[in-house]
Amino acid sequence: MIIDTGATGQLGRAIVEKLIERVPASGVGVSVRDVAKAAPLAAAGVRVRSGDFDQPEALRHAFEGATQVLIVSSNARAYGGDTLAQHRTAIAAARAAGARRIVYTSHMAASAASAFPPMLDHAATEAMLAESWLAWTALRNGFYAASGLALMGDALTTGVLEAPADGAVSWTAHADLAEAAAIVLADEGRYDGPTPPLTGSQALDLAAIASIASELGRPVRRVVISDDDLRARMAAHGAPAPRAAIALGLYHASRRGEFAAVDPTLARLLGRAPVTMRDLLAA
Repeated sequence: MIIDTGATGQLGRAIVEKLIERVPASGVGVSVRDVAKAAPLAAAGVRVRSGDFDQPEALRHAFEGATQVLIVSSNARAYGGDTLAQHRTAIAAARAAGARRIVYTSHMAASAASAFPPMLDHAATEAMLAESWLAWTALRNGFYAASGLALMGDALTTGVLEAPADGAVSWTAHADLAEAAAIVLADEGRYDGPTPPLTGSQALDLAAIASIASELGRPVRRVVISDDDLRARMAAHGAPAPRAAIALGLYHASRRGEFAAVDPTLARLLGRAPVTMRDLLAA
């Protein structure tokens, strides 16, 4: 059985929906914190069990009978939690359940030297997987295009996109990454270790995104603010310090070119061109 964690989140749910197009739903299970939210998946024939990265016993029950476990990465760091402890618990539960392979949603810029804090967690988790004595695949996902749209804030309404200096990012659609994950899970062993970067076909900075929006009939002007200005604005809105550190790290890392790589692997997996930022803005 293929077990998917995080199946009520945007990426995890989409992965399950794509996966049951390729394998029987009876061979798929999900581990979720809120079973009620997974009712549509249960209705489709997917096994639904309660599981939480902070509750080892429940997680082992949720992973029972697993041949593969998809660990959708935790964002606990953003809320002051311990992402690595959660991932360590999930890996141990997969091993205890007898899984042959773990597939992990990593990131194209995973590195112990990254300026973007989540990349440190991805790199450390990949190191844990390498030491787990299990087969493993790290999906080196491109940066979510939804994050790029979020960084625009209300720019489509105000006509002004204010943010610190940034660099090009190969924005990648959730739907494309979900489909790629389903393909990899359905074809066990297709990749061992980290995949090549699974990215969209273009790397764009915020000025380029503003330009695309303008071309589509919603004029947007890019305005650069200082890092300190962003930190102050986030503090004024009550953002926790860890979240502010992550936000500022994103800009630092993009200026260093950490997210600028463009690779054809995703297109090859999908058998088509990935969705573009222009497509998403137009929608």
